[in-house]
Amino acid sequence: MSQTNLETARRYLRALEEGKTGDAMLAFFHPEVMQREYPNRLVPSGVTRDLRGLIESGEKGQKVVSSQRFEVKHTVAEGDHVALRVEWSATLKVPIGSLPIGGTMRASFGVFLSFRDGRIIEQHNYDCFEPF
Repeated sequence: MSQTNLETARRYLRALEEGKTGDAMLAFFHPEVMQREYPNRLVPSGVTRDLRGLIESGEKGQKVVSSQRFEVKHTVAEGDHVALRVEWSATLKVPIGSLPIGGTMRASFGVFLSFRDGRIIEQHNYDCFEPF
């Protein structure tokens, strides 16, 4: 089961890279999914999202970045849990901080996923952005 969940996690990141949003992302999430994004420079107070919030956040993200890449550096999978260390980069559609339109934003992510029935039920993000 852990290898199947790991492959689902990789497919999930590929779908994000491909710019998929809305209904195309529903197959990855359990209807009761909860995502917690811990405080970071973009979300100073952190945020908790349900399924609707995750879908809306993905759609908003498409208005900010023209492309993004998730380079998985390390994984650990055990049963219904997958941990990923990811290097992320995105090309901006809008300026953010000192980064111009067309600039590249970078971050190191720790992403922890829990699965139920083959879909993500819980996601915890620890996003460390490079200065911008």
